[in-house]
Amino acid sequence: MEKVTSKLIFSLKGKRKITAITAYDYPSAFYADRAGVDIILVGDSLGMIIKGEKNTLKVSVEEIEYHVKAVSKGAKRSLIIADFPFLSYSSVEEALRNSKKFIMAGADAVKLEGSRPEQIRAIVKEGVPVMGHIGLTPQQYLKIGFKKQGREASSALRLFKEALIIQEAGAFSIVLESIPMEVAKEITSRLSIPTIGIGAGTFCDGQILVFHDLLGMYPGITPSFVRRYGELGKLMEKGVRNYIEDVISGSFPGEEESFRMKDEEFQEFLGEVKNGNF
Repeated sequence: MEKVTSKLIFSLKGKRKITAITAYDYPSAFYADRAGVDIILVGDSLGMIIKGEKNTLKVSVEEIEYHVKAVSKGAKRSLIIADFPFLSYSSVEEALRNSKKFIMAGADAVKLEGSRPEQIRAIVKEGVPVMGHIGLTPQQYLKIGFKKQGREASSALRLFKEALIIQEAGAFSIVLESIPMEVAKEITSRLSIPTIGIGAGTFCDGQILVFHDLLGMYPGITPSFVRRYGELGKLMEKGVRNYIEDVISGSFPGEEESFRMKDEEFQEFLGEVKNGNF
């Protein structure tokens, strides 16, 4: 079982599509890894998916560290990427300091949003692979909300320039989120590094979705670009309802979920109770 590296991901461009998923805990990472996904991103989307926030802004470095540790226990083959949370890489020094924390926690690479060439160069220089992210960047929520990007020629050109800057700075791949598929196609064809799409159409070098979205486990709004591959949320609710019914009816636990003492031990116990030896 070959461990996926950033070098391997880079080499897949033009050969086959790259698969990526966002997950945050041991069982999710275990099953995603076992299924054969190339990349597991411990994304700041955990603010919404795990914490129930309306955006990603309230995620801390410590929370990303915590979830990276859990994911790294479950995933042995997939490339694990840690997402820089909001305002955690404003300076080069801060970016380097937090990169070290994520690598120590078990990440194989890091991801940051927007065009931050100085931070990317510094992190890569220290030996940590970097994934870029442009388009709909959730950490700009207070400025732009969750709005699709690159609809006009001027904004599409800005994204194109950002992608080139990120590549030039040394990133090994880049996420394109919620941009027109034509724009994503042009960026993908012009870059030498792989593009990973999310709501960016079919022409990207790979795709990423959130574990809870694609399996129907998130009770919030499902983005239009998500294809559901399961309805585990409904199955979980049904399972808990059945559990509640069985407890109330007395059918759980049964003999098979219980165990008994040896008879002689039980009789000794009863004798001690009857004699008041307690």
